[in-house]
Amino acid sequence: MNRTLLQRRLTPGLLLALIVALIAFLARAATAQVTADSTIRLTLGEAVRLAAQQNTAVQSARYRVEAAQARVTQSRSDLLPNVSGLATERRSTLNSAAAFPIELPIPGIDPNGSILGPLDVFDARARLSQSVFDPAALARVKSAKTNVAAAGAGVGQSADVAAATAANAYLGVLRADAVYEARLQDSTLAADLLRIAQDQLKAGTGVALDVTRARSQLTGARTQLIVALNDRDRSRIDLARSLSLPLVNLELADSLASLPLNVATTEQAALDAAFKGRSDLRALELQAQAARQQASAIRMEALPTVGVLADYGVSQRNGRSFLPTYDLGVALSVPIFDGFRREGRIEEQTSAARDLENRARDLRVQVEADVRTAVLNLASSAEAVAAARERLALAEQEVSQARERFQAGVAGNADVITAALSLNAARTLLVDALTSYQASRVALARAQGVISTLD
Repeated sequence: MNRTLLQRRLTPGLLLALIVALIAFLARAATAQVTADSTIRLTLGEAVRLAAQQNTAVQSARYRVEAAQARVTQSRSDLLPNVSGLATERRSTLNSAAAFPIELPIPGIDPNGSILGPLDVFDARARLSQSVFDPAALARVKSAKTNVAAAGAGVGQSADVAAATAANAYLGVLRADAVYEARLQDSTLAADLLRIAQDQLKAGTGVALDVTRARSQLTGARTQLIVALNDRDRSRIDLARSLSLPLVNLELADSLASLPLNVATTEQAALDAAFKGRSDLRALELQAQAARQQASAIRMEALPTVGVLADYGVSQRNGRSFLPTYDLGVALSVPIFDGFRREGRIEEQTSAARDLENRARDLRVQVEADVRTAVLNLASSAEAVAAARERLALAEQEVSQARERFQAGVAGNADVITAALSLNAARTLLVDALTSYQASRVALARAQGVISTLD
């Protein structure tokens, strides 16, 4: 008899409710198991700074800085001493007539020519050259240093892009978590309404139509819960990828409700911060400056250069003593004509500088547009959050009132189901409004170039 009673109680609607509860339990248990194995707990600010540090694009930008620093070393070499050593051992023969073109009577030398040698000679010496005056080399070093600063700004630009990507991925996880919790509440409400409809049907105060409606509502809620669970897990994979992390469990310390709201800022203050903090704008300006400096260096190649050179060594004819020899001098080099090659190089660098300056002007306009848009979106999304919260409160009140009427038997559950659908939409609307506000806050920080300081 107990078995028969159990079979009667395990109605299809109650079975669906148990399945919903089981899905939620298994999801939380699986998360707890992974957390016990390998868990990384992050706040929004920590995720942003982690992406700015270890993202692959940021690391590549740092390598470009190292390459630019190496080019400074190469350019500076024109201003430093050049030292070399040379040692030779040679055997040679000479035609006496060619070696002594002046016909003088020399004992033992045939005036018609004869072979002298072979002679074995050893020579070892050190050579030193040093630039004394080379304005073009100085200008090239200055341009190379500016390129290093531009590459450093490029690192900041890559870090800002990586941080913004990670911040949006983080918000995607928070949204997925909030949607999952909302769908879980919807499923719980649907299961409770089904139980009430079944109890009323058994008591003879309800109708079968109410039970069918409740089952349909529970099935729809269960489907939405499955989709929300998949989105929640997938969003964490996206976040881990944006942080260049292995696919370990990520535990988020924040929630949409706990993140700051009503961030105070003015449009002018945001613009001032953007023009000072945008790394991409700084990078373009430095690249243009480096191109102008390179053009100036090329012009200076037309100026004379002065250098000193020294050569010291010892020579010996094998079998005889070593004798020191040296060579000292000052060299003056005056460029005269190079086939207009220098003029072509100057024009190339000048055109590159103009292109970069044009891009920098366009970027300044874009920065201003980004900041103004972000400020507007921040203000409107704050109002949207307030409106969504009010709508959620009204939807909860509507469900409560409809449920009381349904439990009292003075109305069917159609009104409750309609109110539940409205509550479902209100919950989703609030989640979207909170996500939109935080996305606007991220966009404003990115537009200002201060996203790495985001909390």
